[in-house]
Amino acid sequence: MSFYLFDSHQKRKVAFEPEFPDLVRIYVCGPTVYDDAHLGHARSAISFSLLRRTLLALGYKVQFVRNITDIDDKILAKMAQTKQSLAEITSLYAARYKNDLAALGIMQADVEPKATEHIAQMITLVEQLIANGAAYKTDNGDIYFDVSKDDQYGSLSGETQDEMLSRVESGAKRSSRDFALWKAAKEGESVAFDSPFGRGRPGWHIECSAMVQSHLWREGAEFACDIHAGGSDLFFPHHENEAAQTRCGYHNRIAKYWMHNGFVRVDGQKMSKSLGNSFFVKDALKLFHGEALRFYLMSIHYRAGINYNDGDLFASKKRLDRLYRLKKRLGAEPSAADEPFKAELLEAMSDDLNISKALAVVDEMVSAANESLDRSPKDQVLQAKIAANVAFVNTILGVGAMDSILYFQGGVSDEEREEIEAQIAKRAIAKINRDFANADEIRKGLSERGITLMDLAGRTVWEKE
Repeated sequence: MSFYLFDSHQKRKVAFEPEFPDLVRIYVCGPTVYDDAHLGHARSAISFSLLRRTLLALGYKVQFVRNITDIDDKILAKMAQTKQSLAEITSLYAARYKNDLAALGIMQADVEPKATEHIAQMITLVEQLIANGAAYKTDNGDIYFDVSKDDQYGSLSGETQDEMLSRVESGAKRSSRDFALWKAAKEGESVAFDSPFGRGRPGWHIECSAMVQSHLWREGAEFACDIHAGGSDLFFPHHENEAAQTRCGYHNRIAKYWMHNGFVRVDGQKMSKSLGNSFFVKDALKLFHGEALRFYLMSIHYRAGINYNDGDLFASKKRLDRLYRLKKRLGAEPSAADEPFKAELLEAMSDDLNISKALAVVDEMVSAANESLDRSPKDQVLQAKIAANVAFVNTILGVGAMDSILYFQGGVSDEEREEIEAQIAKRAIAKINRDFANADEIRKGLSERGITLMDLAGRTVWEKE
């Protein structure tokens, strides 16, 4: 089965062909770790996790690299604000980022390189760019890339020169379009690295070129990686600058294909710290468990924008609930999934991750499975096949693997969970004492809070609406 993706460079859907038939090399721009992960980080990670899962299911071997930016102006500002060291800040927020991704069911990257671990590779690339005349040093010691020396600059994003000039930094450089490769250390700065061209630190763009080349390039390859992915806000100037550095420094192309996910808005506004609406993943996880948040963020096609609000998330969860209510009916271990169902789901995801079609396929499977179980509720062979279908949904989409009871208890704080369990224990004592009126009153009180009790053999379990 062929895989098709929308290449941001060509601005059209194309058939995917990796440079090497035995391997797909993917690089995704990760976070700058100076604060907690927000929904934009989650959207990107989920989008390209779906890409990875789909390619694996198609039989490809995948090498997946997602970087961590742990040296940046924003991190230095955080250091000044908090009086903490670079290591204290970046290790804290990198760990929190990983925890958030784990809560969202996102597979760990094969390699998660940090910028500070690749200073030597960045310095080498800057030296190469200086040597071939594509970079220059300013009077204050900064090193800039000379955009005029790259006749293909702008070809990736399609930006015109006027658009470029309106969107790039200014400073002591030859042209407003030129961008920093190395920033000379300023007096009093505590974070700097030695280099042949002076003590300082790398610019933002240089790190990705160096890390893609270090971890994904193969000897003799025309492209450093097959797919370079990230948020659409990175297309220009970040990815344009990466492409230019790689062309002029390594004399190859950084990526054969480019993929970009859409923006996340919060209640109709673009997510922004300055607007005070940069909604953190940790805050959303206080209201809903990770799988529900994952399902919501992936239910809109990755290239489209998404307008986050709690009401839409709650409605999305109801759709996922149907899969778990089906799973609750199953008492058999998975056997083999239906081949037509597998093919249809994989075909949908092979069409540029067509999640709308994929979820429609899942909905149809759930409806048909419930109808079959209504007719033959004790058929173990049938249950085993349905369980395998549910397992295949998890393989491709990363949902459906949780225990059903735990799933329906999601979005409950530890304090609320303890209080619910205490109420259930009181109800059990009331029933032992034949105080059925009190037992019924406890059930009613929990029901009014959206907590449903189910008395099973020897125990009582609960669900939250």
